[in-house]
Amino acid sequence: MINETYKSMLGAKSVIRELSEYATKRGNEIGYENVFDFSLGNPSVEVPREFTDEMIRLLETEDTMTLHGYTPSLGNAMYKEAIAKSLNERFGMNYGPEHIFPTTGAAGAISHAVRAVTKPGDRVITFAPFFPEYRPYMEGAGLELLVVPADTSSFQINFDAFEDMLDESVMAVLVNTPNNPSGIAYSTATLERLSSILKEKSAKFGHTIFLLSDEPYREIVFEGADAPYVSKFYDNTLSCYSFSKSLSLPGERIGYVAVNPDCEGADVIVPMCGQISRGTGHNCPPSIIQQAVARVCGMTADLSVYETNMNIIYDTLTDLGFTVVKPGGTFYIMPRALEESSIEFCKKARDYDLIFVPADGFGAPGYFRMAYCIDTEKVERAMVRLRQFVQEVYR
Repeated sequence: MINETYKSMLGAKSVIRELSEYATKRGNEIGYENVFDFSLGNPSVEVPREFTDEMIRLLETEDTMTLHGYTPSLGNAMYKEAIAKSLNERFGMNYGPEHIFPTTGAAGAISHAVRAVTKPGDRVITFAPFFPEYRPYMEGAGLELLVVPADTSSFQINFDAFEDMLDESVMAVLVNTPNNPSGIAYSTATLERLSSILKEKSAKFGHTIFLLSDEPYREIVFEGADAPYVSKFYDNTLSCYSFSKSLSLPGERIGYVAVNPDCEGADVIVPMCGQISRGTGHNCPPSIIQQAVARVCGMTADLSVYETNMNIIYDTLTDLGFTVVKPGGTFYIMPRALEESSIEFCKKARDYDLIFVPADGFGAPGYFRMAYCIDTEKVERAMVRLRQFVQEVYR
């Protein structure tokens, strides 16, 4: 008998993917340069030349078993050492390689981290707006995901609702900063208050509430934004990272879990992740990619285009009367639609070949997400089309 759970999921396709597929189909009809596709968060800047050079060097000079053989179950030692060193230098931490577990991107990192600190039947809290794939990640681990309603005035944490929801059945809290889809970075004040609450409630409930920090946009932070390193605020933090955005390597699927050295169980969580891999069929990212990224993990692609694009879009949106919180990072912005239904708004925009994503699935009905990881020239042309759309449909 086939698995009915996964069969039932076939009818719940990703709205983002569906819109991206529509944009591709429409592009085949009228030329993709004429489709203003803000649906998919696929990095649009070149990988650093240093990464390409390192891949070439490895392929030309290293023996094939070193390049393509199995890595240890807990990851390549050089990769783990390089990550720990980089984090310590940048954020004043004291990670060792024993605190780093290589994963297939941030998704793999979250899947391992949450299994390490929960058991089936436990609850995990996250905050709207949130990445919709958190639901299958948690459900696949046998967990219940609770979503705190958004504070739409700032998209910082809605602490009143959070404290009402936080009871002794909650074993972990999952944050994403800078945030997909809002683009907002949690401030120092937000993280200090979150840390204080988690410490207080952990003591009250008699068990540690772990903090899982989803950080693939950590390097895309704009001028003036307050976007501190989450693990500095709370010892019981597991940081989940991906190089998909910082190095423009989404297809290589490489990231890591970094366990705060002062975390409860810090000496066993990484070995536990190795055992979790046995049950999930995961066994580290490819050997050659770990080796190449180890050489460039302190670098980034030229990420400045994202801030340029954000400013162009933000200025246009505010000029047109949209309600929108200015992003502090990422390559997303999430305005309020010009009518009650963001789904209807996005359908009407599609008639102008503007592809936006309704934010209902992100826990923010009435809003829509724009992923502006596209060429600046195309962003500028899209803003002309957006003005036309707003003036003709809503004015």
